[in-house]
Amino acid sequence: MKLLGIIILAITIIFLIFQLYSMSSNKSIEKYPYSLIKKYDGFETRNYESRLFSTVKLPGDKYENISGQGFSALAGYIFGGNEKKQKTSMTSPVTMALEDSITMMFMVPEKYNRENLPQPNNSDIKFIQEPAKKVAAIRFGGWANSEKIESHKTILLKMLDKENITHSGRFYFLGYNPPYEFLSRRNEIIIELDTNFLKHEDQ
Repeated sequence: MKLLGIIILAITIIFLIFQLYSMSSNKSIEKYPYSLIKKYDGFETRNYESRLFSTVKLPGDKYENISGQGFSALAGYIFGGNEKKQKTSMTSPVTMALEDSITMMFMVPEKYNRENLPQPNNSDIKFIQEPAKKVAAIRFGGWANSEKIESHKTILLKMLDKENITHSGRFYFLGYNPPYEFLSRRNEIIIELDTNFLKHEDQ
């Protein structure tokens, strides 16, 4: 029994070291840049900068069914699945545009543009310039699934209605952690805000 306890303790220590190392490494990853506009009770508003994204549109609207498929396609591109067999850096968060179908999106590192990016081997991968935008964001932990995503979309809409904040209805899911990271997981739902809100906030 003593030996078993030592083995369990050793495994636990190794697991915690790996998790802390992973969390530390993620801090150095280039992030989708934004500035805080205002904090509310349960959500916040943000101003995102314009950025270029590699994207792949997926056949379906269920997170569990297609998130792995989309991630694999875009990860294949940045890990060398392109005409130059060139690797590019991973960025954060992994973004998904939540419409009738889901579009998986990886932000392109800032040092690249359309002219110097290698062409993907996968013809389904497209590059889209996301414009600067103001959004409302709500955060939740754990592992994401369709139920949590829909629940937090509903919660966010109710909060915006309470604050008389108007929006476009266009949602995104943001995931900040790799699947093997267990501690301090961060997920967000954001929604684009409309022109009326922008004028109101800037006053």
